[in-house]
Amino acid sequence: MSGLRGVEEQLALVLAAVEPRPPVERRLSDAVGSTLAEPARARNAVPAFDNSAMDGFAVRFTEVTGASVTRPVTLRVVADVPAGSGDDPELPPGSAVRIMTGAPLPSDADTVVPFEDTVGGLADSLDEVVVRSAPRQAGAHVRRAGEDAAAGSLALAAGTLLGARQLAALASVGIDRVAVAPRPRVAVVSTGAELVAPGEPLRRGQIPESNGLLLAELAVEAGAEVILREVVGDEPGGPASAVARAEELGADAVIFSGGVSAGAYEPVRQSLGAAMEFVRVAMQPGKPQGFGVTARGTLLFGLPGNPVSAAVSFEVFVRPALLRLQGRSMIHRPVRRAPAGAEWPTPPGRRQYLPAVLDAEGRVHPATRGGSGSHLAVGLAAATAYAIVPADVDRVSVGDLVDVMELT
Repeated sequence: MSGLRGVEEQLALVLAAVEPRPPVERRLSDAVGSTLAEPARARNAVPAFDNSAMDGFAVRFTEVTGASVTRPVTLRVVADVPAGSGDDPELPPGSAVRIMTGAPLPSDADTVVPFEDTVGGLADSLDEVVVRSAPRQAGAHVRRAGEDAAAGSLALAAGTLLGARQLAALASVGIDRVAVAPRPRVAVVSTGAELVAPGEPLRRGQIPESNGLLLAELAVEAGAEVILREVVGDEPGGPASAVARAEELGADAVIFSGGVSAGAYEPVRQSLGAAMEFVRVAMQPGKPQGFGVTARGTLLFGLPGNPVSAAVSFEVFVRPALLRLQGRSMIHRPVRRAPAGAEWPTPPGRRQYLPAVLDAEGRVHPATRGGSGSHLAVGLAAATAYAIVPADVDRVSVGDLVDVMELT
């Protein structure tokens, strides 16, 4: 379809305008959900010292290599080392040290024999131990210092999202504070005289306002902080005033829904035409798009007003920009191929983003009978993915392989 801008071209223009904000320092306990802004290097090795992987006995491998049930080896127990001990007992010939999991391995030992491979085990092991099963090799049941991470090695790369596992990894290498990207500050503005608060009685021509909640929560899921959420009518000056209020609060981005198309009442286009470019993009839903940057550097996104269009547009353009603002290493959701479990039509000359679900066999289906209808707000709730169909495909048939972007 002529006169339409490609999705990749529009996204490239958006991302070219994104400048990550300077990092801030946070304690690990305050950094969950943030993005690491600088590489994190281990301050200490993990493990920090050679230690026992089992409750048992620290020994010299050469002294127990021939142990068996018929030819057990008896060793004198000369010390007891629990976890947390700083002792390093000597290990004379013919001796062993009782040792607990996590305790430092004596310097003279090279192997641990578990209690299960001895006669008597834990209950009878303070004077001597009888080994009835040889370790498989020298170093058995020993965790070597630095085998997970050496001191000075890269623990996590910049751009890593910090969740529970990542924070635990940082703590384990001795890091207590990290430089992280600040959360993008986002304003969400819905436009339209027809919008009323959810639950309010509806007069003819009115609809509940839902895009504000949709876009605000999508922004939070993308790591942003929503600092302003409001509704403006169709008056031409409303969107510009909303931008001014957002910038007073320090917004990094303002996300509009509605008012960007070619109709007679398009307040975002009319109010912000000097700051934003309004184009038609070769996608369905989400063809009308607006984007710009204010003199202060605030990103302005103009998304269509229909709910599915707004959700898809956020996924394609806004989410990558918010992740780029945070310096995230991965700004796109993974896409995989899946067979279609149903037939559906596609729009001519436009890439289709179809709200979809995957069945138990991994086949993709439209989430609703209405397909990718841009007004199907309730049907959108059923979607767990978007099926992405190229612009040159006329129709999807059962069994066709389709790109699938999972949302959960």
